[in-house]
Amino acid sequence: MLKPSVKKVIKIGLPIVLAIFFGWYSFSKVPLSQLTPYFKTANYGWIMLGMCCGLLSHLSRAYRWKYLIEPLGYRLRLPNSIMAVFITYLANYGVPRSGEVLRAGVITNYEGVPFEKGFGTIVAERVADLIVLLGIIGFTLLYEYDFIISIFEKLVSSKNLIYIGVAGIVLLILGFIFIQKSQSFIAVKIKTFVSGLLEGVLSIFKMKHKWAFIAHTLFIWAMYLLMFYITTFAIADLGDVSAGAVLIGFISASFTIAATNGGVAVYPLAVAAAFSLFDIPETPSIAFGWIMWSSQTIMIIIFGVLSFIYLPIYNRKPIN
Repeated sequence: MLKPSVKKVIKIGLPIVLAIFFGWYSFSKVPLSQLTPYFKTANYGWIMLGMCCGLLSHLSRAYRWKYLIEPLGYRLRLPNSIMAVFITYLANYGVPRSGEVLRAGVITNYEGVPFEKGFGTIVAERVADLIVLLGIIGFTLLYEYDFIISIFEKLVSSKNLIYIGVAGIVLLILGFIFIQKSQSFIAVKIKTFVSGLLEGVLSIFKMKHKWAFIAHTLFIWAMYLLMFYITTFAIADLGDVSAGAVLIGFISASFTIAATNGGVAVYPLAVAAAFSLFDIPETPSIAFGWIMWSSQTIMIIIFGVLSFIYLPIYNRKPIN
């Protein structure tokens, strides 16, 4: 087992190293000199509209949090919730998932919500978000079924594809049996994760304002998708990007944000890789990825910094 100090260094250092590597790789594929014209000629009206969609999603997330806090016996003030959300996103650019800890700490300090309870509501939020993302992935698989199958058929023959499908089903069954009976560290971790996921789903339907919570969750992800789609209009050379390309590009980009510190340097490459499946040119795709990522990041930095500054000012007066 690794020492805690080593784990901490890896947790902080690895995302930075990966960001530097992918940043170098991105600019080695498409030099900055080729990307600059796209930034100069981009339609910033569409970019600003996309940023507005992103802002609405963050505000909705802050309001949604109130529905999880209320059953605990606390009343979360909306300004504190909004500032905590932006602080979360800003912190995650430094160390992935550190923002969630800060977010729980904010309402502990300024709203009197016990840290473990506040953090538990954030985990429940993530469960809801994961369900919606899985739903988007499932819809995309159905919507682009023929296209996705054709990609697999290019990689392997139809006969081998059947073998892979059967082998995959067998492995899933064996894996399920192993996880059910095994007491190994990995099996226990998986069972705990699945149990927590189911518990989180069931807790949502036991909430007083469950339908409002679900509506906000769907709205948040609709705004994420709309932000991505609207911003494609800012780059003329992208052409008419299909719904399938938007969905697959959005999913790829979402995973980079979840897996790294804000998707820095990786986000544009993931978008370009997804768009390449639809024969969209590489250079405008990477340019779009950088513009999309930069517009989100600028918004987070502005509102995150303002939140850090204004949070103690707003909370000068004690809770009534």
